[in-house]
Amino acid sequence: MAWTLPNTLAGLLLGVGAMAAGARAAWQPAELALVFNRYPWGPGGALTLGNVILNTGHGLQVPCRTYACRAGRSDAPPVVLADHERAHVLQYMVLGPLFLPLYLLCGGIGVRNRFERAADRYAATGAGWWPWPRP
Repeated sequence: MAWTLPNTLAGLLLGVGAMAAGARAAWQPAELALVFNRYPWGPGGALTLGNVILNTGHGLQVPCRTYACRAGRSDAPPVVLADHERAHVLQYMVLGPLFLPLYLLCGGIGVRNRFERAADRYAATGAGWWPWPRP
């Protein structure tokens, strides 16, 4: 958690700032994150920054479509948003301040991004949150 502290602090600043607009914070041990539900800004869904999850909904225990489904590449069943975001928390905890630059270099938000594909895989199977194949 210390390794990703700069990312977590950015998430905390955004989350605490959103509390004035109705966001509610709750520690969720299963996600290893402080979750700000009812985050008032953004297109919907959730964004993870370190050990903070900014969620526009009322909770993370909701079904969501994978990026492959949204792109028309799969007809897999929905996954649970909490599981997808937990994968990003784990990725942040390993990569720390390197996460955001690597994430952006891999294409940002979308089905082509290996971080998003790994998070979807983890949400669907409970394994495989690391975005690169093992040696």
